[in-house]
Amino acid sequence: FLISVCTCFLNAFAFSFFGYFELTLPSSWSSKMDDKANKLGGMLGIFFMAVTLAIVSFSCTGPILGTLLGSSLTSDGGAMQLSMGMGGFGLALALPFALFALFPNLLNSLPKSGGWLNTVKVVLGFVEVALAFKFLSNADLVEHWGLLKREIFFGIWILCALGLALYLFGFIRFPHDGPKGRKIPKGNIFVGVLSVAFLIYLIPGLTNTKYANLKLLSGFPPPLFYSIYDKGTSAPLGLNAYKDFDEGVAAAKAQGKPIMIDFTGWACVNCRKMEEQVWSEEEIFKIINEEFVLISLYVDDRKELPEEEKFNYLKSTGSVKVIKTIGDKWATFQTVNFGNNSQPYYILMDSDLNLLNKPIAYTPNADDYLEWLQVGVANAKGE
Repeated sequence: FLISVCTCFLNAFAFSFFGYFELTLPSSWSSKMDDKANKLGGMLGIFFMAVTLAIVSFSCTGPILGTLLGSSLTSDGGAMQLSMGMGGFGLALALPFALFALFPNLLNSLPKSGGWLNTVKVVLGFVEVALAFKFLSNADLVEHWGLLKREIFFGIWILCALGLALYLFGFIRFPHDGPKGRKIPKGNIFVGVLSVAFLIYLIPGLTNTKYANLKLLSGFPPPLFYSIYDKGTSAPLGLNAYKDFDEGVAAAKAQGKPIMIDFTGWACVNCRKMEEQVWSEEEIFKIINEEFVLISLYVDDRKELPEEEKFNYLKSTGSVKVIKTIGDKWATFQTVNFGNNSQPYYILMDSDLNLLNKPIAYTPNADDYLEWLQVGVANAKGE
């Protein structure tokens, strides 16, 4: 629900950038803050001057900060990501004022205001629309709505890239654009060509071929198996994966194979990168597919457990955690048994639940990951 609300706000911010309305705070607020700054002086005066700047620039900075806040609430970064983002934004906003105070002559080299500023806002508007659907995609995956399958997601991004290119080449206009017929600036042409190139790169993502795995974007779109096409499985790369630990262990015993536990998440960017960039390597895929029984446990799955499976878990701190969703169950299972709550997290064990190698987390180097798998296979065979 929270992600869906954030998506609505991001789209509203995008239309503000397009020029259909302005996001402004009451002018009386800035007047009061400015009056306070003049009266107090000193450090307090500087503080109220900064508040005044934030208020009068809200129409420009509000959408950017709203995007930052939305992305922090809908990803694993949490407070750290928000703090770093706000700190970076504050530094970037304050740095020009500090530089111009130290070197006043730099003011003469600044570009003159004009239509290029509106162009920047419109470009950011298209970017915001694309990001809004990225966040909505996370909610769609976690809640299993089935609205934004991978190909539909790419279709929306293709439309955003096409709209941006058409705008930059002068084919479509927005309310605050200047008169038609002006020469297209070189910057517009450059960014427009990049937008067209990005659009062309996205097109294979609409197909049901091996080229649909757009590795440069791994983690941003929905996973390959979340598709309008019948993939025959709901696991990465067409692998057969159990989504229940007990079922997976029973299958491993029946097949006489060791187990690979994959603690993952529907909205986990690094999980998708591992699947689409590392697991897709031929040797790695072959080992996972042939040597192990794969158990993928989604720690952010919001589907509720049957009533008879819900329970209260007493933490070591004395607090109680209510386990009512599939994600709650597997997140707690990971924390209790392996002392870790990050994703992705991989464990190799035999069917008697003995570890075959040290568990590892995100490992983007395919050679390192392959070596880790090979050690597990060798230990399973007693070599």
